[in-house]
Amino acid sequence: MAAGYAELLRTRHAARLLAGTLVGRLPNATAALAVVLFARAEGGSYALAGALSAVYGVCNAIGQPLLGRAVDLYGQPRVMLPASVLSALGMALLAAVGLDVLWLAYAAMVIAGFFTPPLEGGLRALWPGVLKREDRVHAAYALDAVAQEVMFAVGPLLVTLCVAAWSEGMALLVINLIGVLGALSVVVSGPSRRWRSGPREAHWLGALRSAGLLVLIGAFFFVGLAMGSIAVAAVAYADEHGGGMVSSALLSALGVGALAGGLVYGSREWPGRPESRLRLLVGLLALGYLPLVLVPGVVGMTALTGVAGVFLAPALACAFVVVDRHAPKGTVTEAFSWLVTTFGVGSALGASVVGPAVEGGGAVAGFAVAGAGGIAALLVLLSTKRFLGDPVRPTPDGSTAENDRNGTVEPGFRAGHQA
Repeated sequence: MAAGYAELLRTRHAARLLAGTLVGRLPNATAALAVVLFARAEGGSYALAGALSAVYGVCNAIGQPLLGRAVDLYGQPRVMLPASVLSALGMALLAAVGLDVLWLAYAAMVIAGFFTPPLEGGLRALWPGVLKREDRVHAAYALDAVAQEVMFAVGPLLVTLCVAAWSEGMALLVINLIGVLGALSVVVSGPSRRWRSGPREAHWLGALRSAGLLVLIGAFFFVGLAMGSIAVAAVAYADEHGGGMVSSALLSALGVGALAGGLVYGSREWPGRPESRLRLLVGLLALGYLPLVLVPGVVGMTALTGVAGVFLAPALACAFVVVDRHAPKGTVTEAFSWLVTTFGVGSALGASVVGPAVEGGGAVAGFAVAGAGGIAALLVLLSTKRFLGDPVRPTPDGSTAENDRNGTVEPGFRAGHQA
């Protein structure tokens, strides 16, 4: 297993692109925590801190696919580096003005959220050209999903260390400066500078004109909802079983499970079509969520959450492959960004929906929401099988490529009319 990943990372540019993307995404991974800590340090209420974080999240959800479309049209360096700088300046504005002028604080969150660069989608668009072989691309998607788990574990720790060493405002500045350096490392690399999206038919829907992509968006909205609800339900369980460290243990077990599952999944080639495999993986993911409603003792619950996380990274990695196969030609970065955005929106909604459920039925009801989210995701995939049907033909060199399954000319548009 380790040898396979080592071979992948020895491929020219691979380690740099993966590391640069993860570092560049650090501000996004830590924004919620960093903003809440800063707002509280400035004397703001939890409600205000939550509102600022929500504005950031909503603007991020809007900006990611729009910036992804811009990347497909104009290339990565022209979009991602300016966006990264503008996002960092938004956070710097918040650190400078504090909460004294609230409209400026909200404006800072709009800027920081909207201009968060779509580095995640951009990396996945680069993998086929860097790695050449389809099996390596699939392994890279898995490694990428695993690396995210590490980043979301390390990121909050880094914020905490910055706060301890300096201040909450300095933490905002340092984290976002590191993010700009990560984005810079990616966009000055050869693959990023040379990458060009395929020619695209002009269409206002962009990547969303793919029925297959819409299916994936619908399914992973519910996967995100399940993940967001688990985070809140874990806190409710901790309140019933001994305090905050219990919730940390549960969420850590969830991350460890995802880490292990992703490493195993990416270490080998899997037979069959990825669309069929995705349905199986999401089914297993949903199945892993259901036993959480048993809410046994802390040891047993920690084990159950670890098992529940095992199929998350494999499902995400497989979904990335399916996105690449179903994205209309010339829209691959936008398509990846839509999946990322939808997962995030689902997670945020899950965290809000599960609150009333927990208040009414405790941790059991909270984990039941997670199970319902997993089942809903599976039902979306099972009820729309006809939209995820045709296999993709590999390119002559064996690499994967953007696949326009909507190759017919759209009504009202001429072939060759480029967006």
